[in-house]
Amino acid sequence: MRRGIAASALVASLALTATACGGSDSKSDGPVTITWWDTSNATNEAPTYQALVEQFEAANKNIKVKYVNVPFDQARNKFDTAAGSKGAPDILRSEVGWTPAFAKKGFFLPLDGTEALADKDKFKPNLITQTQYEGKTYGVPLVTDTLALVYNKALFKKAGITEAPKTWDELKSDAARIKDKAKADGYWGSTAAYYAQTFLYGEDTDTVDASAKKITVDSAAAKKAYGTWLSLFSGKGLHKADTTADAYAHIQDAFVNGKVAAIIQGPWEITNFYKGSAFKDKSNLGITTVPAGSTGKAGAPTGGHNLSVYAGSDKAHQEAALKFVNFMTSAKSQETIALKNSTLPTRDDAYTAQVKADPGIAGYQGVLSAAQPRPALPEYSSLWGPLDTELPKIAGGKESLDKGLSNAKLAITKLVPDFSK
Repeated sequence: MRRGIAASALVASLALTATACGGSDSKSDGPVTITWWDTSNATNEAPTYQALVEQFEAANKNIKVKYVNVPFDQARNKFDTAAGSKGAPDILRSEVGWTPAFAKKGFFLPLDGTEALADKDKFKPNLITQTQYEGKTYGVPLVTDTLALVYNKALFKKAGITEAPKTWDELKSDAARIKDKAKADGYWGSTAAYYAQTFLYGEDTDTVDASAKKITVDSAAAKKAYGTWLSLFSGKGLHKADTTADAYAHIQDAFVNGKVAAIIQGPWEITNFYKGSAFKDKSNLGITTVPAGSTGKAGAPTGGHNLSVYAGSDKAHQEAALKFVNFMTSAKSQETIALKNSTLPTRDDAYTAQVKADPGIAGYQGVLSAAQPRPALPEYSSLWGPLDTELPKIAGGKESLDKGLSNAKLAITKLVPDFSK
């Protein structure tokens, strides 16, 4: 899951206009030109992908790749529009939550039995599951991620704390000690729905029960989960809720510069952690599973990105796209991506000794076992939208927890009208 990827909207718009029809700009007597929309961070990650594109083209003289970096927060809607008008790129770096939604619409090509999935058995099984919809596979896992409690070991040590908290109550206690002993906030939570998801898992619930087709966002278990989430915005050492548009950046900046001891964050920020004054020494970065809820369970959403092929491209472009997907998701390419971008590979043979030498990658690899795959529900990722509207209001004291969850439930009902309340 990526957040806050910066890019010029005007430049992006012009680039997308010029490159949307990736399957129509090659000459019949020349190389096939395929278009790839990459949604990675334009500054920290895109250069690595562009270098791999050059390697692929050098090894495949009959294929050219038109690389376009699309801001993550714009890509879903832009692809939806482009695919609906038969002008989509040949390949999309699709966030795992988008994959079943676009598959349902018929925008993605089934990849079972194709060159793109030649190494299917090499990938982590749960990640392959997240690329599937109604028994068919519509993407190849490129990078994976999950959320973890990341913490400043030096601040914890200064407060006399020798191990990371395993429950939210322990985190509250640690935050108070850090405030007293280290003169820094102990924890700063997010009001974003994706980050609050960890609290639901800690109570063994979710926004919906997909198998039972029931909305559960305001169930007793969910209210308990969000109650715990809300309690972490007040108390000694607990930073108050930031409900501004720049909250993500504020939290991240405070953590990397040693002003707060712990936050919940994903591996997409590993490279930025190391740029902060608090983590010049990479070994100071602590990474552990998010604290457990009252059920004793601890977990966070399994995120990441797949490479998917546009079903509307012609055969020649699809074949070239399949070859490119196979190259980009190979063990060698994933090792390169991990080493350069500090992102997590999706196949075990890419976790080489050199890759695991990065403490950030090694740390996040250790919490992947607690990651919870999302249900193959096309609307699932959209369910966080109503909560992204209501949770800041709740955290900011503008409405009660009951009222906010009731409003969210009403909005979710419109997204999954066949689900019971």
